[in-house]
Amino acid sequence: MKLRPGNYGKETSFEVRTFDAEMPVDEFARLPRHPLYLVLDNLRSAFNVGAIFRTADAGRLQGIYTCGYTAHPPHPKLDKTALGTLPYIETRHFATTLQAIEHLRARQVQVWALETTSQSRCYTELNYPCPLALIVGNEALGVSRDALECCDELVEIPMYGYKNSLNVAAASAVLVFEVLRQWQAVSHTCQPTAPS
Repeated sequence: MKLRPGNYGKETSFEVRTFDAEMPVDEFARLPRHPLYLVLDNLRSAFNVGAIFRTADAGRLQGIYTCGYTAHPPHPKLDKTALGTLPYIETRHFATTLQAIEHLRARQVQVWALETTSQSRCYTELNYPCPLALIVGNEALGVSRDALECCDELVEIPMYGYKNSLNVAAASAVLVFEVLRQWQAVSHTCQPTAPS
């Protein structure tokens, strides 16, 4: 039993999970993945990229595409925030984001971008197709205009503060788990797929 802070010494009946999955790595590698890709458009910070890898592992996503000068494995700074998740995420690097988009389109994957624009729609008001690729952009400049112009949809997280943006790793996590929440709610329309 653990004592819960603010519970005035009363015992609780739950344990906090502080360990990794209880299965062999090869068994985990065979688990179906959610058909969701993250496309990283010229991210400057290897630490943000590592945090996004951790989110991708937590959501058991299909993969991450790093583009341009985005840090990609092997890179010494990635694992600091990825916390050991790099081996569990399929990843591929493209010289440009447009090449990644072309690769996805050839596989009939819709491509959406997370960016605040005059045409963007609120992330909670959309029905997410399956499979799907989400582009997230540079910490200072956002998603490049040429990539935005190629997207099937533009989606945004409403901002209520003075600044018009959220950290790219945090924004990625918000959107990933909204997509997965929605897919789980209508699970008959989108099932996880086996690794390719």
